[in-house]
Amino acid sequence: MKADHKKVMTSLKTAKGQLEGIIRMVDDDRYCIDISYQLLAVIALLKKTNNEVLHAHLTSCVKDSFGKEESDVDEKIGEILQILDKIQK
Repeated sequence: MKADHKKVMTSLKTAKGQLEGIIRMVDDDRYCIDISYQLLAVIALLKKTNNEVLHAHLTSCVKDSFGKEESDVDEKIGEILQILDKIQK
């Protein structure tokens, strides 16, 4: 992975902690809207982290493939398009 390992791991550990907190909220039968806001916060953090990983991929792996065979470039572009398709769903 070409993304900033420390930054990505910090974000993922934060998301994990938030999820554990949400699980406690559900166990404690907390107000649904409060739980929903916390879920949205985790989703936002994960989207931000995913953008960091994709940015690193584009500026390293994809960029590096341009000096190689056309099939390598097409493969890298195809990978990005698959991810974008999943993001939009």
